[in-house]
Amino acid sequence: MKRTIGQLPTAKNKLSSNQNDTGVAGADGSRAEKVDSKSVPKWDPKRLAAIPAEWVGDHINDGEGLYGYIQVSLKGAVSVKYRYAFKWKTQNKWYGCGSWPKNDLATIRSRRREAANLLDGGINPIDHKKAQKITNQAKVDEINAQAVIASNENKTFLDMYSDWIDHGVTRKNSNAEIARSFEKDVLPKLRDIPVKALTEKNMREVLSVMAARDVGRSTVLRYKDLVQLFNWAQRRPPYRKLLAEGNPMDLIEIKNILPEDFDPNAARERILSSNDIRELRSVFTTMASTYEATPAGKKYGVSRPLKKENQIALWICLSTMCRIGELLMTQWKDVDLKDGIWFVPKENVKGSRGKKKSQTVALSSFALAQFKELHTLTGSTPFCFPNAKRENHVDLKSISKIVGDCQVMFKKQKKPIKGRRNDNSLVLNGGVEGNWTPHDLRRTGSTMLQSLGEDTDMIDRCQNHVIDEPKIRKHYMHYKYFNQKKQIWAQLGFAIENIFAGGPDWEAAYQ
Repeated sequence: MKRTIGQLPTAKNKLSSNQNDTGVAGADGSRAEKVDSKSVPKWDPKRLAAIPAEWVGDHINDGEGLYGYIQVSLKGAVSVKYRYAFKWKTQNKWYGCGSWPKNDLATIRSRRREAANLLDGGINPIDHKKAQKITNQAKVDEINAQAVIASNENKTFLDMYSDWIDHGVTRKNSNAEIARSFEKDVLPKLRDIPVKALTEKNMREVLSVMAARDVGRSTVLRYKDLVQLFNWAQRRPPYRKLLAEGNPMDLIEIKNILPEDFDPNAARERILSSNDIRELRSVFTTMASTYEATPAGKKYGVSRPLKKENQIALWICLSTMCRIGELLMTQWKDVDLKDGIWFVPKENVKGSRGKKKSQTVALSSFALAQFKELHTLTGSTPFCFPNAKRENHVDLKSISKIVGDCQVMFKKQKKPIKGRRNDNSLVLNGGVEGNWTPHDLRRTGSTMLQSLGEDTDMIDRCQNHVIDEPKIRKHYMHYKYFNQKKQIWAQLGFAIENIFAGGPDWEAAYQ
């Protein structure tokens, strides 16, 4: 229905519902006699605001082919959607000019005039609006593309590293260790340098600082990580283009950065002798008794003994030849104290993806006794070695750090690390053979078994090493050698108990 100003609730005169006052097609498709547009009363904001909600769906005439269609929102607010009516190639067309009150009437009427001017020039205003939108969008796309190009041109080492750590490398614990090492040694120097500006000098400075701290093995690891990072980036946009001048890691020879006496291929050889093993047990016992006997208020003057859980962890490492990290991740659900079985799931095992395998350890009487004592301390928690909040396992490097902090004479540091132990309470045999680590216990156990005449392949299996067998055997032969390994672990436990009992030194046969 067409509405006029005269039909507003305040007006006295009423027009019939089928009256049409222009010669342009009406909303209902009807045609009326053409009248002078100047005779059509103009609507103003005050009159538009007086339109009742009952007029929803009706239309009003603003003159010169401009019609307003009345709409009402769910909340009862009235709005008027304006369209310009025109003919194009014998067809009636409608051109949107905006809605009131979102747009003011001056803007709406200006849009109608612009459309009429386009028509006078033989241009369909609807097609013109579509073309304008396409042109505007093309401009926006071009601006965005230029912004992406500019952003890619300015990618920093941090951007490249972040993409690599998220998508280019997969290490255990969600890359936690490699992220920690880069935050400490690499990012402080390279973080904000644009990738296209990275040079051999930048890489050399990072590695040289590490080598100067006498952390040769860590320097080699970071060198390998950086090589992997840059090789990954060189094959992928946008870094491939940014490295067009070459890979700076290709120019680094790590042997020229490391100290002359450091051999990156040298394997650590420290093993604990029988006397070392006995001394270690004596140290644990003496530290505990001394600390216990020291009166309250004076205990700060003596070394605090290692936590019992940490002592037990070291003895389990020796008696099972396990890796310390695999042990610290253990949950009680994987330990059968009744049958003396410890299951190590493959997700806890060190190794490359696709080659890791789970391990079932048959606990010797010595190792089982350690787990049982540990259960009295942490058995109420899911993890055998829980963290302070008792909701997860301890940090996998915690015991290694503690053992190192108790052999400070072998550290090259300018000052003690705050909040950490700094003594020599775990130095064995006066330090003649150097420092020892939890991983050396794994080597010690396997060497003890070797000296006792055990088969080296079976020792490897007890340590869950990857056995390089012919492919056909891997495909068809799946025997786990559990009974044979059980005997070997039992033999190792017996050898340790024999050492504590004052029996012959195991290394006598080894030598």
